[in-house]
Amino acid sequence: MSIDHQKNILNNRYLALDVLRGMTIAFMVIVNTPGSWSNLYAPLAHADWHGFTPTDLVFPTFLFVVGNAMSFALKKLNEMSPGTFYKKVFKRAALIFAIGWLLNAFPFFDYNEAGEMVFIDLSEVRLLGVLQRIALSYLLAALVVYWGGERLGWIVGIASLILFWPIMYFFGEAGDPYSLTGNAQIKLDLLLIGEKRMYMGEGIPFDPEGLLSTMTSMVNVLAGFIVGKFIQKKGNNASTVQALLISGVVLLALAYVWDLGFPINKKIWTSSYVLLTVGWDLVLLSGLIFLVEIQKLTKWTYFFQAFGRNPLILYVCSGVVVSIFSMIPVGETTFKGFIYSNLFTSWLEPKNASFLFAISYMLLIWVIGYWMDKKKIYIKV
Repeated sequence: MSIDHQKNILNNRYLALDVLRGMTIAFMVIVNTPGSWSNLYAPLAHADWHGFTPTDLVFPTFLFVVGNAMSFALKKLNEMSPGTFYKKVFKRAALIFAIGWLLNAFPFFDYNEAGEMVFIDLSEVRLLGVLQRIALSYLLAALVVYWGGERLGWIVGIASLILFWPIMYFFGEAGDPYSLTGNAQIKLDLLLIGEKRMYMGEGIPFDPEGLLSTMTSMVNVLAGFIVGKFIQKKGNNASTVQALLISGVVLLALAYVWDLGFPINKKIWTSSYVLLTVGWDLVLLSGLIFLVEIQKLTKWTYFFQAFGRNPLILYVCSGVVVSIFSMIPVGETTFKGFIYSNLFTSWLEPKNASFLFAISYMLLIWVIGYWMDKKKIYIKV
């Protein structure tokens, strides 16, 4: 690899990463905003408990991409004094965490039984969530690679996956340690957070972004970092694609072997789930590098680049805009309900209507991303 090419990779990352990040955000918007949660195609819904669907790959892929990007930024971070580094990393993590918490609280008011608008009780707002998990996973991974680089990343990553298994087994409910009600994660969150500030989507207080499984979600970030450093050393070439593809297939096989004893499960972020998602990310990234970096087939990539250049703000925007649509009254329904019933369910069967609404909404968010890119507006946290 030439020195100029290496500098270009270090300074500008690589297009395949931007495309992967953009694809992740686009798919995130689709799975998060169906027309109706009651009418989903199976691949667009999370596994009920144990198991895996394409939707279960979205979040860990975003964490993987965060680690990938970190591998390009670390050289600059390492040149900082320890005090400056810690200030920057902790500030970024705190800001992302706060944005996630505020997103949970949005729009900050509700209506009581008398129909009066009242401010919500902030002490009962869900504490954790997607952005909060990103913040904590990023923070832990950044500290690990700052202290010990790739070597410590390997050690901590492998140790975290191995240790998580006995922690879940021995601290979970005897005889059923990986169940919804008996897993160690729910016990820790109930103890430290309290049920009023936990997710209720499972019918009981249980947070799929719970504190305990941060130790395994961090590994997805570390994996992205290690892969990013590997690509910087080896370059975007056929041997790199081959190495990533073979490594991905090996991890997929190991994941399904481990699944026999420690089930693949997104909601408690099991170690087998981490191996499976990293494996798929390696396969996807190898394909993107082959197409984009080696074959130079780039005409199709801008659509995803528009998402990838403002990933955080577009994710936040996707949650806020649909919430606003759901608050605006239109007759006896809301603006979202009016749009959905008149433009989608009026002529499509339920699952197709729900899916097409999600695609249309994703395109709306893309338009916002496109406008921001053309105006050179890039919001970094």
